[in-house]
Amino acid sequence: MLFGASSLGDLLSRIDTVGRVSDQRTTLLTDVTTFRGQIQREATNLQRSQRWQRTLVAEIAAQRRSIEAQLQQRRSLLESVRSEIARLQAAEQARAQARALALAQARQRAQPDPTPATTNTSTAAPAAPVVGVAASTPEATVAPPSTHGGVVGIAMQYLGVPYVWGGSSPSGFDCSGLVVYAFGQLGISLPHSTYSLWGMGVPVSQSQLQPGDLVFFNGLGHMGIYAGGGSFVHAPHTGDVVKVSSMTGWYASTYVGARRIL
Repeated sequence: MLFGASSLGDLLSRIDTVGRVSDQRTTLLTDVTTFRGQIQREATNLQRSQRWQRTLVAEIAAQRRSIEAQLQQRRSLLESVRSEIARLQAAEQARAQARALALAQARQRAQPDPTPATTNTSTAAPAAPVVGVAASTPEATVAPPSTHGGVVGIAMQYLGVPYVWGGSSPSGFDCSGLVVYAFGQLGISLPHSTYSLWGMGVPVSQSQLQPGDLVFFNGLGHMGIYAGGGSFVHAPHTGDVVKVSSMTGWYASTYVGARRIL
């Protein structure tokens, strides 16, 4: 600047120009440094956001896989239930056909012999009346009507309904009320009393129980509907609900007998 200036004024002008350029460079460097810091912060925030997004995507993918697995399990369970229902329906149809055949055979055997008796002229004494639970009564050999298997399915529809003393509707059942309601859906009217029901139909041995037979316990203080496989559906007591129980333990020790409604 000293040797290139042509005059003092030119020198001062050159010095002023250099100062302004220096100030602009300083300002520019400051702006660049500030901008670079902002860029670094934004890059850091961007990396953090990308990591968070990757984590979120991974979590969503894991949830999706879990949901799909649960859906597959439920589909498998549904198919299993459908298969079991189909099997039970086929088994019930087979049992119904067998019962119908046995009933027809029993009715055929029960027809009187058309040949008159020629040697026995004695008159048989009338049978003594059956009195009390422990009275001896011939046990039934007649198969139940084919419709009686359906009474179990009707009773099963109300599993979980609370016990209500004297109840005989889906809002609440007692033990005999459940029986009366289930048979009523098949058009069969029965008395709402375990003691009265003990006198209905014909007796059945425990070894010959079929679904739909009535089973009695605790000196006729309780009853239910035999469901097959050593189990029965019933409304136990206050505080409980309609359920399926096994005829073991207390029920086995207090078992009275069974009746078959024809």
